[in-house]
Amino acid sequence: MKKCLTAIATLSFLLFLNAHLFAQPAPEGNYYTSFDSTKIYYEVKGDGYPVILIHGFSGTGQGWKNCAVYNDLLNAGYKVILIDQRGNGRSDKPHTDAGYSNDAEAKDIMGLATYLKLKNYDAVGYSRGSIIASRLLVLDKRLHKAVMGGMGDAYTNPDWPRRIHAYKALMGDTTLHDVDDMVKYIRSQHFDELALAYQQKWQPSTSKKELAAVRRPVLIIRGSDDKENGSEIGLNKLIPHSDLNYVPGNHNTAIRNTEFSESVTSFLKD
Repeated sequence: MKKCLTAIATLSFLLFLNAHLFAQPAPEGNYYTSFDSTKIYYEVKGDGYPVILIHGFSGTGQGWKNCAVYNDLLNAGYKVILIDQRGNGRSDKPHTDAGYSNDAEAKDIMGLATYLKLKNYDAVGYSRGSIIASRLLVLDKRLHKAVMGGMGDAYTNPDWPRRIHAYKALMGDTTLHDVDDMVKYIRSQHFDELALAYQQKWQPSTSKKELAAVRRPVLIIRGSDDKENGSEIGLNKLIPHSDLNYVPGNHNTAIRNTEFSESVTSFLKD
């Protein structure tokens, strides 16, 4: 099976490692201008019911093309929509607090759905992409179903220590050695550190009260050896109409397995 999206599980900062994620082949998509004039890169393939795939921290939409779920969804007749979230890939990378606060990333996806004239859509997120998918569940009534992969309930804490450590380290704090590998990796890839720092500073949380009010179907997918990002069982209990599935692997490898794709496609078809 082809290599797929990966994340640094030891840090659980939702950082995708696979080089395929960051490759920048010739563009196959287009740009749209979001609510604050940020240019957002996206691609659309297929003609069926729309599914938006949301990548994780420092990833790009291109990474999904190396996953079984991308081709499996296309083969199942879906319209698959990829997006480079602001601060990543070919999209603009604001260097301001306003560029990432107040659900800017969720608003980008909602704006893209409007731009593409989608009446309804499903969303699949992995790792940090699941955090953004959670916001869409709260903010966008057009979202019909959501998949949250590689995520537990830790993100519901607005003061999640891992998020704070990631932000501080990317802003130059050298005392937080639990994130040394993450910072080293980002620098080795020449990513935009300031944009990624703002992403961590303004990474949204979704409250337990907000999750309790969700009435859409949600699938939580967790690697059987994934111990990162809080409790998947806790998250399952917080979302009334959610299902919890396990696939082989840890936070790094679960997304690689065909079982992940099978779980997603089965859930979306039901």
